[in-house]
Amino acid sequence: MEFLVNIEIQWPPDGDDDLREEIFQAELARGQALARAGVMRRLWRVPGRWANWGLWEAEDATALHDALSSLPLWPWMDITVHPLARHLNDPADMELDEPGPGTG
Repeated sequence: MEFLVNIEIQWPPDGDDDLREEIFQAELARGQALARAGVMRRLWRVPGRWANWGLWEAEDATALHDALSSLPLWPWMDITVHPLARHLNDPADMELDEPGPGTG
């Protein structure tokens, strides 16, 4: 099952810089492991904010929760999850011509 996930980091302004660096390094490693496992499929950052949107895949909402809560930054995350379902008019399922120059 696919999920569109929005994560915003709520790191305290007076938080310890050394701890932040340690947690961010652990977050990087855990995120890469989730990507290699096929759980985190895509990730886009939100410019100017400590936030991202991601396409995640998990067996169900419980498995997604387990993956998200395994992230080292979990205690400082504000997360919104949108479960996704296939749409009959999904362009990925259509045989569309490639857009030409200036049209896409």
